[in-house]
Amino acid sequence: MKINVDPSKAEVAKRFSGYLEAGIKNNSSYHIALSGGSTPKVIFDYMAENAKATDWSKVHLYWGDERCVPPTDPESNYKMTVDHLLSKISIPEENIHRIFGEAAPELEVVRYGKVLGAKLPNVGGVPQFDLVILGMGDDGHTASIFPHQIGLWDSEANCEVAIHPESGQRRITITGKIINNAKAVAFLVTGKSKAEKVKSIIDKEDGHEIYPASLVAPVSDNLIWFLDEEAATEII
Repeated sequence: MKINVDPSKAEVAKRFSGYLEAGIKNNSSYHIALSGGSTPKVIFDYMAENAKATDWSKVHLYWGDERCVPPTDPESNYKMTVDHLLSKISIPEENIHRIFGEAAPELEVVRYGKVLGAKLPNVGGVPQFDLVILGMGDDGHTASIFPHQIGLWDSEANCEVAIHPESGQRRITITGKIINNAKAVAFLVTGKSKAEKVKSIIDKEDGHEIYPASLVAPVSDNLIWFLDEEAATEII
């Protein structure tokens, strides 16, 4: 595990953008599972403005989770990515592999699971991303696997239907076997509200196992945390 701490969300974006640019540059193709949330917005904005030399034709974009809404809905992770990155860069349309949030969830988990199986390299019988980008909620959830459905992590399927514990909104999420089979996993976590969970998970405090984010342990051992000082308050 590697931990990076920067003073602000903007500095986290700058550091992570450099990390991502290097990954793209050093590979002939690069398969990335994107995250939603506020921190990726800042990163996408930064990259759209500053990563002018990036060869996006080598990059294939997927999503680690998606809300079951149309792609034009303000809650769509795909729409957020379009607004903050895709509309500002040159990337082949065929390199964008979105989750169909507007489709019937029970059918979409099967379809998208097949997309991952067909498009990604198969390593150890499991599709392998070059990089999975994850956020973490105040409740310790990651992707769209929440504490009340932590059993979804161990699903044998590539994707599952998840339910938000408060709104009841259904979501599509990749599962633990996909996340932990990635060549690299990056946590992007900012804000003081995350500090307690960050400490519990990183320090493996008693009871940390109830948080899905604590189950992130890539077989590659290549796990990197990108934190701002507020999120890292209790571990600095």
